[in-house]
Amino acid sequence: MSKGHILIIEDDQAMGEMLDFGLSRRGFTSRSLISGQAGLEAISSEQPDVLLTDINLPDFNGIQVCREVAEKWPEIPVIMMTAFGSLETAIEAIRAGAYDFITKPLDMDLLSLCLTRAVAHRNLKKQVKLLSEEIERIHSFSGLLGESPIMQELFDRLKRIAATDTSVLITGESGSGKEITARALHEYSRRKDRPFVAINCSALPENLLESELFGHVKGAFTNAWQDRTGLLLEASGGTLFLDEIGDMPLSLQPKLLRALEERTVRPVGGNKEMTFEARVLAATNIDIEKAVAEGRFREDLYYRLNVIKVDIPPLRKRGTDILLLARKFINDFADKLGKNVTGLAESTIKRLLGYEWPGNVRELRNAMEHGVVMTLFEKIVPEDLPQKIQLHTGRTQLWETEQPAELMSLDEMTERYIAYVLKMTKGNQTLAAQILAIDRKTLYRRLQKPAE
Repeated sequence: MSKGHILIIEDDQAMGEMLDFGLSRRGFTSRSLISGQAGLEAISSEQPDVLLTDINLPDFNGIQVCREVAEKWPEIPVIMMTAFGSLETAIEAIRAGAYDFITKPLDMDLLSLCLTRAVAHRNLKKQVKLLSEEIERIHSFSGLLGESPIMQELFDRLKRIAATDTSVLITGESGSGKEITARALHEYSRRKDRPFVAINCSALPENLLESELFGHVKGAFTNAWQDRTGLLLEASGGTLFLDEIGDMPLSLQPKLLRALEERTVRPVGGNKEMTFEARVLAATNIDIEKAVAEGRFREDLYYRLNVIKVDIPPLRKRGTDILLLARKFINDFADKLGKNVTGLAESTIKRLLGYEWPGNVRELRNAMEHGVVMTLFEKIVPEDLPQKIQLHTGRTQLWETEQPAELMSLDEMTERYIAYVLKMTKGNQTLAAQILAIDRKTLYRRLQKPAE
């Protein structure tokens, strides 16, 4: 059985033949080519386990070949060869995405060991990728990812909602994944082959937002040189997503309410109404019920949008989902940037789990991109993280004390932690039971247990 297939790019044909012979004797299969262009064309069809290339080639510089391979086939390790070894050349090769660097004259036993490690590295990356894909398949709902009980319950709820045309109000903190949730509802609905049209209601001034939603006729206002179809009509047959609906100007809300109730649109400056048929999803990160009470959002529009409400939990309440998401982002950015980054150091895992994530999934994604860019190792270490996360002191543990007299029994600590979780969930026993990983009946019995 072959130890791996090696594609060789070596402009010295005699050297290439020598490498073929030497590698075959050591259990590898190989093929030698004399130009960078021929090598790049062969990679596409052969998909070798490792590319072994000289730096000096007749058509390309080997560094250029390495960069292109790292961009197009990041899973293939590249080992660079040169007769003019120097620290500067080695650094340039590694920066270009090379897995390793070896100087001529070649020691075939050393080269064999280097190739064996590179093949094992590629196989490990394959396994990690397959495992990640399997985890995503099991623990995902369209673009959402999570294995925590709170997310699994959310996925079950979304699957039931997606099958309907009911209006949904999605709430949650900034960066928690409200738009991804809306797209997931669309992808699982009967409308998935029709348009998904999104607009951020806080990103445009009132007059432009009105024109974007309802369209306008030629001459309706300055610079209205031609008729324009609004997003309500563009979404017909599909889904309209109104992001940051809580920031919509109060004066525009009655027109939107009428359009949703009548399912008709009148463009700005027009006198003809046109019908539309689209499912409406809306999202906000503000306390919209408070906005209604304070008169900043119309109550009738709130009830029109809030037929079903979906709350997206913040990342800090999702437990080890933090690590599941972090590993996905690392794989994505490592492939995109052509870097050999496979995971997180143990100290980094502790840092991520101890951080509060005020920016939620968006902040975690940015932190992992930062880590992949900055790291010099296969695993991201705490020093690779953004400074804000590096300097975070972590969550205070309930049992932290330096006084022996303050130590407590296991039962007392359990009771105090249950009380703490109930406080953090505002008395929601169902959510508290999920966080504690016990069923609701068990939690109820513990709460009813008389004090000794």
